[in-house]
Order: sequence, then C-alpha cells, then structure tokens
Amino acid sequence: RMDQALLLIRNELPAPGLNLAARSGSCHQCLYQFLAFVPPSNESLRKPGTASVMVDTQHPLTLLLNSSEGDRDLCKIQYHFGEFGNYSLVVKTLNTQTVSCDLIVNEGPINSYLPILFAFLVYMAVLAILIAGRLLMKIDPVRNWVYKKLNPRATDRMINSELGSPSTTDSVNCDPTPQSWSTGSRPRLRSLDTFRGLSLVIMVFVNYGGGKYWFFKHESWNGLTVADLVFPWFVFIMGTSIALALGSMLRWGSSKWKVLRKILWRSFVLILLGIIVVNPNYCLGPLSWDNLRIPGVLQRLGFTYLVVAALELLFTRADSGTWEGQFPALQDILPYWPQWIFILVLETIWLCLTFLLPVPDCPRGYLGPGGIGDFGKYPNCTGGAAGYIDRLLLGEKHMYQHPSSGVTYQSTMPYDPEGILGTINSIVMAFLGLQAGKITLFYKDQPKQIMSRFIIWGIVMGIISAILTKCSKEEGFIPINKNLWSISYVTTMSCFAFILLLLIYYLVDVKKWWSGAPFLYPGMNSILVYIGHQVFANYFPFKWKMQDSQSHAEHLTQNLTATTLWVIISYILYRRRVFWKI
Repeated sequence: RMDQALLLIRNELPAPGLNLAARSGSCHQCLYQFLAFVPPSNESLRKPGTASVMVDTQHPLTLLLNSSEGDRDLCKIQYHFGEFGNYSLVVKTLNTQTVSCDLIVNEGPINSYLPILFAFLVYMAVLAILIAGRLLMKIDPVRNWVYKKLNPRATDRMINSELGSPSTTDSVNCDPTPQSWSTGSRPRLRSLDTFRGLSLVIMVFVNYGGGKYWFFKHESWNGLTVADLVFPWFVFIMGTSIALALGSMLRWGSSKWKVLRKILWRSFVLILLGIIVVNPNYCLGPLSWDNLRIPGVLQRLGFTYLVVAALELLFTRADSGTWEGQFPALQDILPYWPQWIFILVLETIWLCLTFLLPVPDCPRGYLGPGGIGDFGKYPNCTGGAAGYIDRLLLGEKHMYQHPSSGVTYQSTMPYDPEGILGTINSIVMAFLGLQAGKITLFYKDQPKQIMSRFIIWGIVMGIISAILTKCSKEEGFIPINKNLWSISYVTTMSCFAFILLLLIYYLVDVKKWWSGAPFLYPGMNSILVYIGHQVFANYFPFKWKMQDSQSHAEHLTQNLTATTLWVIISYILYRRRVFWKI
C-alpha cells in the first residue's frame, strides 16, 4: 500500500523464536508496537524461520527484536524505509555470544516525491506562459491583432479606447475590486486579499488530501506541517480585516449599534453554516442531532470574529489614526490598553485551566496525546484539560471522532481540534492580526513604518516562541501544538504571519511588482470558496474514481485539479463582480 514497504524477517536462530516490534520516529515517548512473531529455524531441515510485515515509510522506524522467551533484547535497528521497497532482515549468530541483524535491500523503493516536482514544473510553465502573454499584450500590434481576432466588430472601439478617445465608459472604474473597506480615497489593500487567498488555497488543497503526503496532513500531535499553517493565518488576516472594516464603517457614519448588529448577524450565520452545512455528511443520511459535531472551523471563526470585533468596536473611534500622546511610536498600542488587559486576562484563564484544572485519572497540566504516548501511562487523557472540558460540556458524540493523534498515538478518545478551550487562543491570534490592521491604519502612506513594525512584531513573537518551546519540538515549557492551539503555536504562527504579510505587502502594495494573482481572487470570495469546497468535495469534477488509489501521483493530480478549479471559479466570479459577503 501507499506509504508502506515490505519487510521479510529471516531468523536463523534456534528456538524459542523472535518477537519483532517497532516505534515510529514521529511518536514521542511511545511504546513499541508488536509487528510479528518470527518462528525459530528448523535445524533438521536447515530452514530458517520467516515472517513478513508491512512497515511505515513516512517516518524513520526503530525496530526491536527480542526473544519470545525471557524478553531479552537481541538487536535494535533505526532505519527509514522507502515506499514500495522490499527489504530483508537477517538474524543469525556470529558466535555463541553475538547475534547479527543485517538489513538488506532486495528491491529499491520508488521516489514518491517526483510527482510534486513534476506538478511544480507544470505550474511554473503555466506561469511563464501567462507572463509571456502579458508582456506580448503590451506590444500594440500584437494587442490589436488579438482584439481583432477575438471580436472584429469591436476592434476600432477597443483601439480608440486604448488611444484615449473620450467615451462614457472612460470614467467608470473597470476594476471589479469593491472599494468598501476603508476611506473614500484609500485603495483597497490587495496584499490582505492575497494573504487570505494564499491561506485559503493551501487550506483547500490539504483538506482535499494534499496528495496523501504526510507533510500535507496535520501533525499527529506536537510540531508543525504545512497543513498546520493555514487556519491560524486565516484567523490572523480576519483580525486585520476587522481593524480596517470597522474603522471604515464608522467613518462612513454608521452608528456603533448598527455595526454591532452586523457583527452579531455575521457571527450567527458563520456558526450556523458550520453546524448545518459544513459539519454534517448528508451522503450518510439526513441531519441528526444525536451525533452532530458542534465545533468546527466556521464555528471557531464566527465566535472569534464576534469577540474580537466587539472588543474593537468598543474602543475604536471614527477618527482612529489621529491619536497623539507622549509616545507616538506606540500610538497603535497605548490608546487600546483595555483591550490588551482583556486579552491578557483571557490568556491567564487559558493557562490556569490548562495547567491547574483537575482531570480525572490524568496528571494535572497534561498536554499529551494519550494512547501509547508517554509510554502508555495515560491512554485516556488525550488533550488533557482541553479534551476533558469538551467531553464534559459538549459530550463525546458531538466532538470530532477521528483526531490526528489516533493514527500515530493510537488514542481512542474523541478529541476536537476546534474545541472550547482552544478558542481562547484563536481570539489571541485574531487580536494579533487586529494589531497588524491598526499598524496599516496608523501609518497609512508610510510603508517603511508599516514594514518596520511588522518586522518588530515578527521578531517579538519569534522570541516568545523560542522561550516557550526552548527551540524544541517536544521538550519546551509549552510545545507547539495545533490540536491544543497552544500559546506557543499562536506566537509562532503570528511570527510567520507578520513576516509573510510584510513580504506580500512589499511586493503587491508598495512596489506593485505582483498583482496578487491568482491568490487575490479566492481571497476576495473566501467564504464561498471554503463552503463550496466542503460541500462539493465528493462530486465531479472535484473528485473521481481513480485507477490506482495507492498512487501519490493520482491523488496529487486530483487534489491539485480540484484546488485549481476553485481558483478558476473565484476568478470568474471576480470578473463578474460577484462577491459573497455575510
């Protein structure tokens, strides 16, 4: 099968036989898992005992061979097997005291990463063609010839328009980008839509399967993969949008009560869409409350938006950006000190609940995955306080039933990565995004100030992450963990977000070297693309029956095709000025 190799064990030792166990390199402090019993050799027939097993190729494995009687360890081997490879492990005696374990490659593995390289080259070729076409269209004879071939009757009108002939359409803004974000004179920041679109496109790709590569799936527990980056970035840029949108609505004369009603309505709709539309699998039957999952991505977004937007509305002013005080360098922070106190109180609540809440049959402050992790001492403690609160308040049937820890750590308890306790830190994440929005407001028309403050915030968040994690995946005070939405996860993702937003802002809005395409288009229709890709995930042309379901290449082709289709759909909607706003 995909991500597996064949291992043949050849035992030339006499009775009593061998036990083969394995432990994945991605499984921290895990128990060895039994793989196979290898019978002893038959000395009369001079025939070795043999057994064959399938071993995982996604991460390095530690193989442990011991005697089936007395449990004496004979040898331990660390090896990273290759996909579809064929291997032999030969166990024999060199002398009366020494046992030899030799790993032999019978048939070499395939390179399962070649499809990624090929897909990259295809997309680069398409990009090169588009860039070349755009450059050619700047040449007048080529542009006029193309216009003539596409629409001969309108050739003269198009040429005259390019030459600047006055017409009634000249004064109309043909850019379909809506201009409702900020002040009447300020253009929309395309970098924000580009950032949001980049996060969304990666999210769609990994949700569709990511070619079944392990690094496009969520990390089993502590640590990061590509899939763990996108949701917090989406939360971050939502916070940035809140700062710009609320200030704009107040400057246009909307009352705070009217804005609050809009915030409440949008939050309600997001939560309702998540529970009724996205979470249920209607292919399995009608909606049933008995096992309906309550938390979810849209629910987390809706509640986070409600808290952060209401917090900002409470303290924002229509003339925000004109504050002057003793510390002008902190004008985006000091006027909002009550907000910071509120966020610090929230974070204190998270820390107290996480590390001080008693959880039955679990150590206080437990942050592990349960199952076979921590040497199997706490099998039913998945997520510690976070999992306990969800099971207590929501009930096990209303939580996510297949957490990412289930495969590697073999945990059996339901655990929801979008649970109640983690929502506190998603609010913190959105608030840090709100800070980025305030920076763009207070330092408008000062790109150097904006970029320098993005760098400072990125460095500060990175330093906090380094302290919390001790620059280690497993050994820090608070490890980076997407399932828990740990505070170190939030600071790390905020560090990445500030730096990434800085780069996109510089390329798109400052230098204008990049239009933001193609990520700009899904970024401007994010809710439609997200809900659409969930609802139509199992329908053609986003999914079809594969000839070989054990091929990374076929999965990658299907997932990239589906993701590209959503980018094309968002582009068509962009050109037709169709934007679904809640």
